Amino acid sequence: MRLAVAVSVALSLTVGVVPPSPRSDVVAYYDFDHPMPGDPARERDLGRSSTEIELIGGGAAQRVRDAAYPGAGRALQTRPGFKAGVWSATGVRTLHAFNAVRGTTVSGWFKLSMDSPATGFSAIGLAGILSGTSDGHTVRALIEVMEVDDTLRLVALGRRIDGGASQIYAASEDWRTLLPKDRWVHLAATFDFGTGRIALYRNGVPIAGVYTEAGDPWQVSGPGPHVTSATDPRGIKIGGSFPQNAVERNPCDCRMDALTFISRSLSARDVARQYHSFLRRG
Repeated sequence: MRLAVAVSVALSLTVGVVPPSPRSDVVAYYDFDHPMPGDPARERDLGRSSTEIELIGGGAAQRVRDAAYPGAGRALQTRPGFKAGVWSATGVRTLHAFNAVRGTTVSGWFKLSMDSPATGFSAIGLAGILSGTSDGHTVRALIEVMEVDDTLRLVALGRRIDGGASQIYAASEDWRTLLPKDRWVHLAATFDFGTGRIALYRNGVPIAGVYTEAGDPWQVSGPGPHVTSATDPRGIKIGGSFPQNAVERNPCDCRMDALTFISRSLSARDVARQYHSFLRRG
């Protein structure tokens, strides 16, 4: 099955769940309409990994009625003190699909309700996959708003090697234009660890930007294959850092939906198809 078909199948929620597909690259998917039976403070993964996440700070009350796209139900509310995710000091076994992988895609619907980072912070955390040695902050693939040369930018930040250098792709356009306050926007970030390429997309369209790190921070020159470290990610962070709730950092006063974590770097065409597949629901 071609990737575009696999993504389309994995994301078709005609009956409210992602249909199973052993060939799907959708490792984890959260629509915040599926609390775990007996524990409404945890959200069921509709992807193939069955990686549950915890709604931290507000529990079940963090699910709010707010349709990000046609046919959507509830969304996740985050803010200072409220976030979501999963963390394990030994790695999250169900996220093994991101172990020694050549590419990754992180995407979802986001609605920010803030004009700047929370007091005391210099970034706004959206969603990402942690590295294999992460303390709850360090990532392998992330979308966030952060300072680049003293200016806030929407960025995609990736790290191929645990403990190694990161690369950042920063959008050129003002982040407040890309993420207008209190409006739903679909974002996607793709990370090709084989070539060192990162891309950002808004509503299915590529976002112009620049790399912030010169040289070869991912160490992809020379013979390959160039893949991520052979470790299971220590988790997923959503709406801020430290999903084990040890520390508060870079909180996001926002709502999120259809958070999707894919074990491949999608092409521009596939990102556009992913976005338009949401608009056809309802």
